[in-house]
Amino acid sequence: MNEQPSPSPATEGGPSILLVDDDSELCRLMSEYFASKGYRVEIAPDGRMGLRLALRRSYELIILDVTIPTLDGLDVLRQLRQRSDVPVIMLTARTSQRDRIAGLESGADDYLPKPFDPGELLARVRAVLRRAGHLPVRRTPVQIGDVQLNPGTREVHQNGRLIALTSIEFDILDLLMRSAGRIVSRDEMATILYQRQITPYERSVDVHVSHLRKKLESAGHPLIRTVRGAGYMFLAE
Repeated sequence: MNEQPSPSPATEGGPSILLVDDDSELCRLMSEYFASKGYRVEIAPDGRMGLRLALRRSYELIILDVTIPTLDGLDVLRQLRQRSDVPVIMLTARTSQRDRIAGLESGADDYLPKPFDPGELLARVRAVLRRAGHLPVRRTPVQIGDVQLNPGTREVHQNGRLIALTSIEFDILDLLMRSAGRIVSRDEMATILYQRQITPYERSVDVHVSHLRKKLESAGHPLIRTVRGAGYMFLAE
C-alpha cells in the first residue's frame, strides 16, 4: 500500500501540519484553507498511517481526529506521546466532557469539537505554535528552589534532572513560576495559554496542572497548590 500523504497546494517554507482525518471533504477544505494562510499540510486518512508519518517526519503540529479508522485518535496520541512531544490539537464530534478529558489526559495540547469554524481552528493552531516556541523567546531563565526553567531551550531541570514536559505543561509552569506566591486563576491561565476564555465546566487547565504536579513531586512536598475556587499557586520559598 502506498503511504504517501496527500500534500496541500501551499508553497514551500510555511509551518508544516499533519492532518489525520478520514473525512476527505473536510481534509480538502482544510488543506486549501491552511495553504491560503501559508501553511504546508499533509493528510493521513487513518490512524496507523498518521502515527507512522508523525514518527517518521518532522511536523510543527498535528491535527488529529478522535474517530478515525484502523487506530483511533486517542490510541495514536498515547503512542505518539511515548516518543514525541510534537504539539497536537484533537478534533472530535463527541460532545461529552469525559471524551475531551480523555484527550487531554493522553497528552493533547488543545481540542476543538466538530463542527468548527476554520478561523477558530487557525487561531488555536497559531496559539499552540506560539507555545511550542516558534516565536522568538526573550524571557530570562527562572529558578525557584530546586526547579530551574529555561525559556530559551524550553527545558526544565529539577535537582539537575531534566523533566520531560509537553509544550503546554512547560508554559503553565513558566506562568506559575513567574507568578510564584500569587494565585493565578484558571481564567487568567486560559487567556494566556489559549487566547480564549474557558467554559465553566472545561477541565483542560486542571488536567494539565495535574500532570505537571505529578512530574514535579519532590520528596512528597507539593510545589503547586490548588486554591479551591480561585486557581493555582507555585509555592515560593
